[in-house]
Amino acid sequence: MEYMTESTNRSPGHILCCECGVPISPNPANICVACLRSKVDISQGIPKQVSISFCKQCQRYFQPPGTWIQCALESRELLALCLNKIKAPLSKVRLVDAGFVWTEPHSKRLKVKLTIQKEVMNGAILQQVFVVDYVVQCQMCGDCHRVEAKDFWKAVIQVRQKTLHKKTFYYLEQLILKYGMHQNTLRIKEIHDGLDFYYSSKQHAQKMVEFLQCTVPCRYKASQRLISQDIHSNTYNYKSTFSVEIVPVCKDNVVCLSPKLAQSLGNMNQICVCIRVTSAIHLIDPNTLQVADVDGSTFWNHPFNSLCHPKQLEEFIVMDCSIVRDIKRGAGAGMISKKHTLGEVWVQKTSELNTDKQYFCRTHLGHLLNPGDLVLGFDLANCNLNDEHVNKMNSDRVPDVVLIKKSYDRTKRQRRRNWKLKELARERENMDTDDERQYQDFLEDLEEDETIRKNVNIYRDSAIPVESDTDDEGAPRISLAEMLEDLHISQDATGGEDFKRRNLVLKLNKA
Repeated sequence: MEYMTESTNRSPGHILCCECGVPISPNPANICVACLRSKVDISQGIPKQVSISFCKQCQRYFQPPGTWIQCALESRELLALCLNKIKAPLSKVRLVDAGFVWTEPHSKRLKVKLTIQKEVMNGAILQQVFVVDYVVQCQMCGDCHRVEAKDFWKAVIQVRQKTLHKKTFYYLEQLILKYGMHQNTLRIKEIHDGLDFYYSSKQHAQKMVEFLQCTVPCRYKASQRLISQDIHSNTYNYKSTFSVEIVPVCKDNVVCLSPKLAQSLGNMNQICVCIRVTSAIHLIDPNTLQVADVDGSTFWNHPFNSLCHPKQLEEFIVMDCSIVRDIKRGAGAGMISKKHTLGEVWVQKTSELNTDKQYFCRTHLGHLLNPGDLVLGFDLANCNLNDEHVNKMNSDRVPDVVLIKKSYDRTKRQRRRNWKLKELARERENMDTDDERQYQDFLEDLEEDETIRKNVNIYRDSAIPVESDTDDEGAPRISLAEMLEDLHISQDATGGEDFKRRNLVLKLNKA
């Protein structure tokens, strides 16, 4: 009777655990969860502490057998890399859930919380949660070893330009920085007439050569030298050299085209001014405002050079300026520039103000010049022009003066310049005052030419206060809307950005 009363008071559908006697729901093992866990550890065989290799130089993790990959902290890629380190033991259980546990950024520890299931004792499924601790060990990758060796390289690109001004190189430097083309270089060396880029593989060098061909008019030659060979495995070790030559024309150069080229460009005059060099040479005829673009292949088929040295620029003062409204265009004439205005001016050298000698010329700067303004130009009348195309021209077709750009007070422009540019980390042989002057010329070109400015990342200089877009003299300036904030993103010792950590869970279900 006592037995019957005890059975009727027990909850229906429950049994007693065969180990501790606690009422439980029926299961194939007839054991409660606590007793089952004390008898069986399904995480046995899975390591609780694993080491993972990390290269501090390139911020990459090692993925066996021989790959280095870049992963941010708590990213899916890093979680997959951590799980692959214990892939073999995990194959014996069912992975239900995996996620990162927050650790200090500089602790060199990664903790992954795993939830696994496994069938134990007569088909009972047991679930367990545990944490695997990953120790980040610093190890230099093979690529960084080669970088530290300094002299190890497989390919080199020698970029050269046979000109005395470096405006094109300064522009090219900004394009390389904008598109990150310098990331695969072992080192960059600056010499007097160009740059040398060293690479650990030929493929990276070929990619850089293709980039140069798309950004500046140039041509290249490739060569290779045999370093070693293995006759048994039929393998060869070469060092490749790419010689890239940029057209010897810079912005603000005065050039003389061949008659055939001038005719093919819309019957424009042979004496032209280079207004910019991007992927092509942009020319303007100061007598008619006719513009034309000369690409690299056209230039090498019909080459031309600068008539004057940049140091031959002279300062003139505008005595009189009148706008030419009616422009006579010949048959087959090309496009006319809408950004410039044709003007007829009388100018006098500032060095000859005590004389009455003046020069008359046409210019494309009619929209900028007023009587009393200072302007820079080339005096072709008193210059020794050693050019085959100029020597064949009639003297009446050669202008006495070619005006290049309006002159402003450089000291004021430097003081009010509230922006800056980034530079490539490179080895310099020597830097003289002429290089600084040329760099200031390039900065002024950016302020004056919006077309070039669009291809360059310009950063705000917080040390200089923001003023109006133009100063008292009317010198052009870059607006605040065109500037970027110079952000410095700090990275921790394990290669991730120091951002707010979040718990990323990657669910991997195995059938």
